Amino acid sequence: MAEPGDEHAPAAPAADLPAVGTWSSLIVTTAIQAMVSMALLTLPAMAPAVARALGVSTTLVGTYVAICYLAAMLGSLIGGTLARRLGAIRISQVGLLLCAIGLVLCAVPWLPAVAVGALFIGTGYGPITPASSQLLARTTPAPRMALVFSIKQTGTPAGGMLAGALVPGLSLWLGWQGTLVVVAMACLLCASVSQPLRAPLDADRQPGEPLALGALFKPIGMVLGHKPLAVLAAVSFLFSAVQVSVTAYMVTYLNESLGMTLLAAGVALSVSQLAGVVGRIGWGAMADRGMGPRNTLMLLALLMIIGSVLTALLQADWPTALIWAIVALLGASAIGWNGVYLATVARQSPPGQAGVATGGTLLFTFMGVVCGSPAFGAVAGLSGSYRVAVAALAVPAALALALLVWRAIQARRA
Repeated sequence: MAEPGDEHAPAAPAADLPAVGTWSSLIVTTAIQAMVSMALLTLPAMAPAVARALGVSTTLVGTYVAICYLAAMLGSLIGGTLARRLGAIRISQVGLLLCAIGLVLCAVPWLPAVAVGALFIGTGYGPITPASSQLLARTTPAPRMALVFSIKQTGTPAGGMLAGALVPGLSLWLGWQGTLVVVAMACLLCASVSQPLRAPLDADRQPGEPLALGALFKPIGMVLGHKPLAVLAAVSFLFSAVQVSVTAYMVTYLNESLGMTLLAAGVALSVSQLAGVVGRIGWGAMADRGMGPRNTLMLLALLMIIGSVLTALLQADWPTALIWAIVALLGASAIGWNGVYLATVARQSPPGQAGVATGGTLLFTFMGVVCGSPAFGAVAGLSGSYRVAVAALAVPAALALALLVWRAIQARRA
């Protein structure tokens, strides 16, 4: 349940909708989320090999991720409006197509082509979450919202887990360019598989929804005009800076600082992503069953601080099981927060406006990625140590914890 004073009336009850809406919505949105997440993380998962081929530093992976999320910011702002106009499934299919085009462009061994490819991938990635929030808010009963949204958001770490488990091996077999093309083909396959569900799940689309320029600013105004949403947006900015750094740099950190092979580092990335999958479900259930979303987010911030420090202290001669346990702790917290956060945003949004509110808060979430990923690379470059950069991730997590505590005090006074 949400804390008193921190939520709007929930969306229309799922019982009023066709049976196809409930489970089909969750399954298809989770699969699409996983696919676009894997698309975005394919290049970072084999960053050392790509950097060697292009003759650049691995720290530039932060720039690649930042370009992706700059484009995703715009996509998230218009994603809710486009989902209302064309339908959540159709917009998701378009997103998958754009990701496929971007992956093929990234396979061209020329930095400008990779940059343009990153723009395409980000533009495809951005609308996916607002579209799925619009669909799930319409089909999910309020008491299950945190859990259902958390299950859907397992698609993001699941995509990262697939990238960590498959991409390094594929790159050794097919080369880095062939791997990008294979993942592009998987995006197109996912888009085609979702087509039979388009008609029933997009039945609420409103073709007359205007696409005026003001649609870009409506989500921002909604967030800034409502204090609980504004605080959530700020927290997501900080959390996402931690999350993207963990996801984008885990393989590079373990490969260059601990001397792990690319395959072993990829397995460790998969472990952290799997922990994020399990964590998202667990945190969602915890938030729904009495702890509350704000208290759950506080706990996650604390675990991020502990996980960042422990990960920075990893040594090459430590047992593999211990290394996996530590990266799993960091993954469960730094990757596991999104479902609770998105469910809370959906609860606090005006009826029927969950996609718009989600798009507004995601602008700040993606800003955290855009700022956090290059900042991590800069700290690593200036200090000459990825360990220092990993330890520094405790700072944004601590700031987020302070914001959440402040908001809890304000809510109790109110």
